[in-house]
Amino acid sequence: MSVFIGIVAVIIVGLSGGIAVGGGMVAFLVVLDILPRLAQMTRAFDRVHTFEGAIVTGVMVWTVADFMDWQITLAPVVTAVVGFIAGCFVGMLAGALTEVLNVLPIMAKRLGLGPYIIWLLMAMVLGKVAGSLFEWIIFRT
Repeated sequence: MSVFIGIVAVIIVGLSGGIAVGGGMVAFLVVLDILPRLAQMTRAFDRVHTFEGAIVTGVMVWTVADFMDWQITLAPVVTAVVGFIAGCFVGMLAGALTEVLNVLPIMAKRLGLGPYIIWLLMAMVLGKVAGSLFEWIIFRT
């Protein structure tokens, strides 16, 4: 019975994490208007559906790659180039997330949560810290 409860708990935590990450990704794309800005920069307004399809396809392919534990062996030079591009992406993402933090006070005011904004931020920070510690301590040992 305890094995069944453990499996159900893992399923619930996994689905909850997936919903949280998916919701965050959608919020990121919607709040920052990533796709309309991309279409505007490339002058490809008629290809917005192609951009959306590329994002969904990328998410699905790399999710399967993660679950199947795919590994790619590349030359060190290619790995350095991929690492540089990934670093640029992470840096740009961090910059974009600072814009998202400006959205939190506006959202809190509209939802009537102004007095509780510190609790909202603390919940986000403590949740991230707890999740990271859980992964580092439990799954990395």
